[in-house]
Amino acid sequence: MDQKGLIRAVAERTGLSREESADISRAVLEGLVDQLSDGEARRLAAELPDLAEQLQARRRRRAEAHPVKLQDFIKQVSERTAMTDEDTRAGAGAAIAPPLRSAC
Repeated sequence: MDQKGLIRAVAERTGLSREESADISRAVLEGLVDQLSDGEARRLAAELPDLAEQLQARRRRRAEAHPVKLQDFIKQVSERTAMTDEDTRAGAGAAIAPPLRSAC
């Protein structure tokens, strides 16, 4: 999925505006990248090539993952976006959910 597809999916799943969806998507990805090992970050960058340069530029190099508690992650994303906890939870869930499949 590319960046536009991710933003569109977040907007569809949450009812947030495109701008809010873009903000939350970016903040969630940044928050995830901050927790990943180098290998995991490279795999994420390969999946989202249009964001890879931005994500790698802000990344702290770590050999191992550095996970945070979900509550702390939501708080960090909420602070990055200035969104409510409710919107942050919905947006974060939508951003990391598997892509929607079209019905045949």
